[in-house]
Amino acid sequence: MAESFDEHLASLFQGVIREYKNLEERLQDPEVFKNRGEYRRLAKRHGELHAWVRAYREWEEQRRRLQETREMTRDETDPEMLAYLEEEIALLERQVKEKRRELLNRWVPADPRDERNVILEIRAGTGGHEAALFAADLFRMYLRYGEKRGWRIHVLDAHSTDLGGYREIVLLVEGRGAFSRLKYESGIHRVQRVPVTETGGRIHTSAVTVAVLPEVEDVEITLRDEELRMDVFSSSGPGGQHVNKSMTAVRITHLPTGIVVVCQDERSLGQNRRKALRVLRSRLHDYFRRRQAQDLDAARKAQVGRGDRSEKIRTYNFPQNRVTDHRIGLTLYRLEDILNGDLDPLVEALVRHDRDTQFKAMGF
Repeated sequence: MAESFDEHLASLFQGVIREYKNLEERLQDPEVFKNRGEYRRLAKRHGELHAWVRAYREWEEQRRRLQETREMTRDETDPEMLAYLEEEIALLERQVKEKRRELLNRWVPADPRDERNVILEIRAGTGGHEAALFAADLFRMYLRYGEKRGWRIHVLDAHSTDLGGYREIVLLVEGRGAFSRLKYESGIHRVQRVPVTETGGRIHTSAVTVAVLPEVEDVEITLRDEELRMDVFSSSGPGGQHVNKSMTAVRITHLPTGIVVVCQDERSLGQNRRKALRVLRSRLHDYFRRRQAQDLDAARKAQVGRGDRSEKIRTYNFPQNRVTDHRIGLTLYRLEDILNGDLDPLVEALVRHDRDTQFKAMGF
């Protein structure tokens, strides 16, 4: 089975090897060298393939050494030498496996949206006040995770409750690889714990929806003035006495679609307007993508659902200090660490699962 897998992978890389060798020959052609633009283009592609070819040749060398070492054990009778060879085989098998995964990762195309900033929307679902309080917990979790990764997080809009929760909070996450890590957070997050308002000590189950949208560049969505209605009002969002109570908050309505965006976090009207337009572009981009592709629409609805407790991607169980990601069947007894922003163990497992799914789709 492993041999057929490796042969399949090797056959995929033969085309890369041929292209690489062809580029080497063309780069030595004097006529190509005279055409500086063509030479730079070919040299760039040659440089891109060089890392692929080097990794492939290292893998081939490891496979050759593994095969030779296995053959040496067939005629070896000395117990001490056999033990040494078995250790060498185990080491080479690990190296071959690691290099194989590196090659597969190179082969799977990256999501072109991975390096984009993110519009992160957190909304309380089933559970009333308790859902709103957990929405606040998730907000702090993403805030701390962003701090660990060096991202900048801005609150674009927030609707708080009397108990310190959020019915809804919208964030802009700026930083390298933000979408590549946060895209796995879309869906229903379920919490099981004793609410602060519960006097009988009973465990309640509530739900919060999280939507993760890649921020859209200005050039991708054209906003015409005649399609926008902007309302200005007094800010009442987070910030307490430090928030400017003059007319600085903005509500922008995109008339053709009815999409509404509110931003009231900044102290000036201009800043709130610019941030609101950024969110609007991202929501419009998502809206048009969903209209053009029904399968994407179905996938997004399946991820976020209705905010019902029965639909979930992850459960946070406080009495058991447990977090379970239901998509991959992973359970970690580190709830406090995760809510403090230590999300990488979950994210890394989801990235591997995503890659493995793509590998299977490629026939591996």
